[in-house]
Amino acid sequence: MVEQGVLERRPYDARPRYEYHLTGKGADLVEMLMVMARWGDRWLAGEAGPPVLYRHHACGQIAHVEPACSHCGEPMHAGDVDPLPGPGSAAG
Repeated sequence: MVEQGVLERRPYDARPRYEYHLTGKGADLVEMLMVMARWGDRWLAGEAGPPVLYRHHACGQIAHVEPACSHCGEPMHAGDVDPLPGPGSAAG
């Protein structure tokens, strides 16, 4: 993960000991993992409920992760989007 730029290794002791910190790339990965955890909470959690809860720092409430449109803020679901070729695609 260090080689891929997800984590960075920082020494914290005179001996060769290190701690690992998320990079910006790693923080983006955590967001994707939280969306996957939301799926697991919805479809795989037992009657007791999800194994992990997420408290939102801004409002202090327990919330679930849901992708939202970066322009209007509305939730985005599979039926709400049209995939189109982007500038990096081979199409066109």
